[in-house]
Amino acid sequence: MPGITREEVAHLARLSRLELKPEELDHFAEQLDVIIGAVARVSEVAGQDVPPTSHPLPLTNVMRADEVRPSLTPEQALSGAPASEEQRFRVPQILGED
Repeated sequence: MPGITREEVAHLARLSRLELKPEELDHFAEQLDVIIGAVARVSEVAGQDVPPTSHPLPLTNVMRADEVRPSLTPEQALSGAPASEEQRFRVPQILGED
């Protein structure tokens, strides 16, 4: 497989709107070539009998079921707030919206 050229890196940089120095083009060309080589090696290992997976071990949902539990009333929750309005915390307006 041919390596990534500095012209291809320059093209990718232009598409990404990145300004790269000439020495960076060579450096990134080498790095991208190594990355593409690593991906190719991984592709060689995966056989037809190995299904694609997102995780090597089966995952199960570990969250508990929702249960209603005693909690603060709105009045208790707002009791320490510097300002409240209509059972909500009142905060300074920051976006200029109504």
